[in-house]
Amino acid sequence: MQIKTKAWWHREGPLLVSLLLMIFLLWLPTGFEAAVIYQGTVHCTAEVLAVDDSHIIDTGLVRSGEQNCTVRFLNGRFRGQEAEGYNMLAGSLEADKIFAVGDKALVVIHHEGERIISVNMIDHFRLGKEAVLAGLFAALLLVLAGRTGLRAILSFGLTVLLLWKVLVPCYLRGLSPVPMGLAVTLAITVITISLVYGFERRALAAVSGTALGILVTALAGGLSTQWLMIHGAVMSYSESLLYSGYQHLDLTQIFMASIFIGSSGALMDLAVDITSAVQEVVEKRPDISRWEAIRSGLNVGRAAMGTMTTTLLLAYSGGYIALLMVFMAQGTPIDNILNYKYVSAEIIDTFVGSAGLITVAPFTALTSGWLLAERGKTDKQNNV
Repeated sequence: MQIKTKAWWHREGPLLVSLLLMIFLLWLPTGFEAAVIYQGTVHCTAEVLAVDDSHIIDTGLVRSGEQNCTVRFLNGRFRGQEAEGYNMLAGSLEADKIFAVGDKALVVIHHEGERIISVNMIDHFRLGKEAVLAGLFAALLLVLAGRTGLRAILSFGLTVLLLWKVLVPCYLRGLSPVPMGLAVTLAITVITISLVYGFERRALAAVSGTALGILVTALAGGLSTQWLMIHGAVMSYSESLLYSGYQHLDLTQIFMASIFIGSSGALMDLAVDITSAVQEVVEKRPDISRWEAIRSGLNVGRAAMGTMTTTLLLAYSGGYIALLMVFMAQGTPIDNILNYKYVSAEIIDTFVGSAGLITVAPFTALTSGWLLAERGKTDKQNNV
């Protein structure tokens, strides 16, 4: 009975712990919910009944001015009421939005008691469609992967909650970004890999290899950032934090932390691949020596590293296609492009992340070969 209980805990324990942690994180407040800018307001969905574009200045590609919209509130305390909403245009294709009759919009209502003072048109309402995409993603995982898909969904949700409820608030409160980022990233690593393997030696081997790779990536990222003299303001929207009452933030340290956080998923992927391969070899040959198991893990790692480094390159560069098009359209010399600080930051992300992959392979081969080959021999002796 005790053996069965222990086996159940090793297999299902991570699922139970993750569910409890998710419930706790859902309840946990960030401490930033009561922002002054949103006090005395109501968020709701509204339907656009009529639009007035007479105050819009059209200059071709961009528009500026103000669009007035008559809206009907679809939920919240003012449900069913109609009011005039204001959509301010700043002349930016990235930030501006234009509403048409029949559109659904997310609005912020400023009010005093039951009297509506103003209605700010935030953007087109997309939450419903985003929920559909999330549902399709979850359904696809459950259909194709079954229980493993359920664990993957749980891991995905916990990662989002740990980043939003723990990492971001801690950064805003001024906690040291690199140690805090390492703590959260390692926690995500332990949770994710334990959900894949359970509480057993395979999880220990993969977590150990990933953790060593993350530490190498953190060290290399910090040194490279200082060496290339990159300021953390290269991160999108980061500079606006300094003008919003958070002058104490060390943006460069946050950028350093973002390097190993961004590459940690690829490191986990490679570590799990190597650990599973070594486990398969040990099961086929229980008498295999630790060195032979380690060598098998290294062979798998070498085969996977080529595609994984390309994966990182595509993941990081995909968001900068428009910037590269601007450089090419303007005939910018290649040395200017490579010297540009935003490009240098992406080079750090790519090369340091790839260096982490290169190191996580031997680390994981070493830990999995050492731990799993020993177990294979022990299992064979027990069977005899």
